[in-house]
Amino acid sequence: MTDTNNSNPVLIIGAGIAGLWTALSMAPRPVTVITASRLGAGSSSWAQGGLAAAIGSGDSAAAHAEDTLSAGAGLCDAEAVRVLTEGGPAAVEALASAGVPFDRSASGDFTLGREAAHGTDRIVHVGGDAAGAAIMKTLTALAREADHIELIEGHVVERVLTKDRGVCGVMVWDRSGQRARNIAATHVILATGGLGGLFAVTTNPLSAQGHGIALAAEVGATLRDVEFVQFHPTGLDVGRDPAPLATEAIRGEGGQLVDAQGSRFMTRLHPSAELAPRDIVARGVAQAIAETGGAFLDVRNSIGAAFVERFPTVASAAQEAGIDPVAELIPVAPAAHYHMGGVRTDTWGRTDIDGLYAVGECASTGVHGANRLASNSLLEAIVFGTRIGGALQQDTLRDPAPMPERDEVLIHAPATELKPLRDLLSKELGMVRDAQGLEDTLQFIDDRPARSVGDRLAQRAARLLVRAALARQESRGAHQRRDHRDTERPARHSLIKACKTDMDWQEVSS
Repeated sequence: MTDTNNSNPVLIIGAGIAGLWTALSMAPRPVTVITASRLGAGSSSWAQGGLAAAIGSGDSAAAHAEDTLSAGAGLCDAEAVRVLTEGGPAAVEALASAGVPFDRSASGDFTLGREAAHGTDRIVHVGGDAAGAAIMKTLTALAREADHIELIEGHVVERVLTKDRGVCGVMVWDRSGQRARNIAATHVILATGGLGGLFAVTTNPLSAQGHGIALAAEVGATLRDVEFVQFHPTGLDVGRDPAPLATEAIRGEGGQLVDAQGSRFMTRLHPSAELAPRDIVARGVAQAIAETGGAFLDVRNSIGAAFVERFPTVASAAQEAGIDPVAELIPVAPAAHYHMGGVRTDTWGRTDIDGLYAVGECASTGVHGANRLASNSLLEAIVFGTRIGGALQQDTLRDPAPMPERDEVLIHAPATELKPLRDLLSKELGMVRDAQGLEDTLQFIDDRPARSVGDRLAQRAARLLVRAALARQESRGAHQRRDHRDTERPARHSLIKACKTDMDWQEVSS
């Protein structure tokens, strides 16, 4: 084991949009960013949606907040939502100033689109459906040029190390050098993304296996609302793993959902039809597939020949599967897309472990509740990354404490033979759940001892997800129980720690 006396007492684990923006926001204070792969890889580049921000005429942060709270089904934190929505305009301007080429009109104004459950047009995009890739390209270039950022690529963080309930560093595996290292730190910021890769049908990279929540749980951090996984209604059902995504902006521009008989079905299920909250649309798509044999996105009349130019990423994925989206229906199915729960933080990104922070999808800031409002996730990464970076920029940081030795007896490798678990999670923790299926899943995990570090982290994340889903005996937002169909009052957050067998609950303050 090699100990590294790191000169930068702040470590950011993950180099997606949340991690890189937080690092850039810390200037000029030095910071080290660690990523398991190369810079620019990961789920952030896959984000087709844009940023939601109240920058249009007649829009307001209060209206944006109202839509966010409504979509969250009673579990949003009102203060966190206020921070998010009031920070929206500044976040868009900051990214634009950094060089992100948002779509604009001939007059230079931002072009605004609408997505599900928004009451007005307030989504800024890049190239129609390439916001994530464009933002990542910009931030990657800035991070490589930034004098205050040290980048460590190809290193897998295997443990967060603590001493006296405070962070003192991380244990990493150097993939190219094939060696373990301990890197000292006083502050560790988890920016590791979500857990969609634990599901058989997902729009996430398969490496998105919930490592952040597993690492936080292992050092005693509180997790919140882990059971809430959002399924995107329109993953392209073309046999690819992961599934390509058909952005919600397509429905915002008039794309319609039809079943195998060619009939629109969302008009029967919600007044907003295709622009209903995501959980409702996803269940509608699943129902259409079960009842008629298929569900499809129809853009032939609403967008037509302009589709290829307006949504080039989606058009390319369809064409690669032999589908002409201008002339044919596009087959779709729900796919695990975004994790609303995560490591509980305050509005400054702090967890209940001294020196441990979380930002982006692995964090539970309180803004998403039980059902994320479309395009609030990229916004969350920028708004809360700015706050964390600004706060640490001003903080007086202590010297790292000596690190304890942590022997890892498992092999240093990704999760092995994950397909059976992915298949089971999709079956039992998908659109509708019940106690028997959840208990069977928990037993399945418990019966398979981890063989690698990747197994340990993936299985812990999956176990936490199942435990939380078992404990919430109600149907709310993205969490639907066929054996508990009612929604309880008052709304309560689920709080879980890895060292406890029982769930804690916290009533949501109004």
